[in-house]
Amino acid sequence: MVCNVRSLGLHGVLGYPVTVECALSSGLPAFDVVGLPDAAVKEARERVRSAVRASGFDFPVSRITVNLAPADRKKGGTVYDLPILLGILAAGHQIPFQGMEDAAFLGELSLSGSLRPVSGVLPMALAAQRAGVRRLFVPADNAPEATLAEGVEVYPVESVQALAAHLRGETALTPAPVWTAPEEGAGGPDFAEVKGQEQAKRALEVAAAGGHHILLSGSPGSGKSMLSKRLPSILPDMTREEALACTEIYSVLGLTSREHPMVTSRPFRAPHHTVSTAGMAGGGGGLRPGEISMAHNGVLFLDELPEFSADVLEVLRQPLEDGQVQITRVAGSVTYPSRFMLVCAMNPCKCGWYGHPSGRCTCSKEGVRRYQSRLSGPMMDRIDLCVDVPSLDFDELSGRGAPGESSAQIRARVNAARAIQTARFGPDGPACNAHMGPRELKEYCQLDEAGETLIRGAYQRMGLTARGYDRVLRVARTVADLEASERIEAHHLAEALQYRRAEGLAR
Repeated sequence: MVCNVRSLGLHGVLGYPVTVECALSSGLPAFDVVGLPDAAVKEARERVRSAVRASGFDFPVSRITVNLAPADRKKGGTVYDLPILLGILAAGHQIPFQGMEDAAFLGELSLSGSLRPVSGVLPMALAAQRAGVRRLFVPADNAPEATLAEGVEVYPVESVQALAAHLRGETALTPAPVWTAPEEGAGGPDFAEVKGQEQAKRALEVAAAGGHHILLSGSPGSGKSMLSKRLPSILPDMTREEALACTEIYSVLGLTSREHPMVTSRPFRAPHHTVSTAGMAGGGGGLRPGEISMAHNGVLFLDELPEFSADVLEVLRQPLEDGQVQITRVAGSVTYPSRFMLVCAMNPCKCGWYGHPSGRCTCSKEGVRRYQSRLSGPMMDRIDLCVDVPSLDFDELSGRGAPGESSAQIRARVNAARAIQTARFGPDGPACNAHMGPRELKEYCQLDEAGETLIRGAYQRMGLTARGYDRVLRVARTVADLEASERIEAHHLAEALQYRRAEGLAR
């Protein structure tokens, strides 16, 4: 007899339906799994064999053939343990399986028959929703995450015995309630703790309001990292769509849990400068997402930017433009989302003191140029705002000046600017000004005569590229939105132009 059990698989961060076909036939006892299974799937045979016996069932003494369809797609992971077990028991008439055509099953088995959580449940649950699955049976620890795919009844399963009792109609499993995020108060570092650096704070406010990339340059101890780590406190809340997109990536990496099944705050990733190309872009074993995908809809912070290898920095160029990264390896090809804000910090030279009032820099002019030449022109051209972060004087550091604004005050202006952008672009348009395409630039970034004169002179004097010209317009649009101005005025454009180069960088 052949029994078909619906399940799901993963390719990158996209789920797809899988049918587990189990056949019992006469012949010498054997247990074969076909359909391009990887080592983890092949090892399911021993887990299933032990779980069947531990749960009080008889393991069939016959030839067992399991096919994972579609058979031309590679299957990986331990999600097929439960559907394989169900298929074998149903094919041997040990459990009833009628009326389960609209149900799907996934989960890893322990040798005792209990279910362990698996990775990637959310994208698989969303795939089940698209495939018309009405009931989804998952390990109990994965149930809160699976409920995020609304429209599917999720049944938490503790063990094979509990699921068998449900199928027999003896003890029904209760569907899990849809998980809702608890209300969280504002936390984390606050901009009120930063003394001075008003220009850098303003630049970060502009970057947050429009989703722009920013580079902070200054001597050691000037506050570059301190400022950057406070950027998440002024970013707007994620929409549900953004949160689900982030959660899919973290789910595939196994970084969600029963207590925290959903990413509710914008990611802030700060990889060390020794990170590899595969660690940054993704790939390696299993084509896993990298740091730029884990920063999707959040912030990627690169401290000591010139210390990163050239290959790692150059791999950022395509994601910065397209908002996604395509990874092609011998094992296959996947595309991951990677729409992030790039925030960088660097010293102006190797010793770090070039341009400092103390004059303690020991680098030659050639050494300074050599240090800064580690950043390629195409990479720098993709950064919207370059800001110098000068060292504080004693009065600023000792707190004698006026206290700075809190993150809540700055965030209120950022949210107001983002609300203007949302109303302008609509639900199907760009998420923020930094994502505007040619059509939106032409429609929403028109300049008056004074602005045209200003940008014409700057284009020639600063040697702007076409990409740089577009980025200046996007930043100017954000500056105007912070003032709730319908048009881009000359002073908005002037502020955007001053961010194209950092004052502390060598000429």
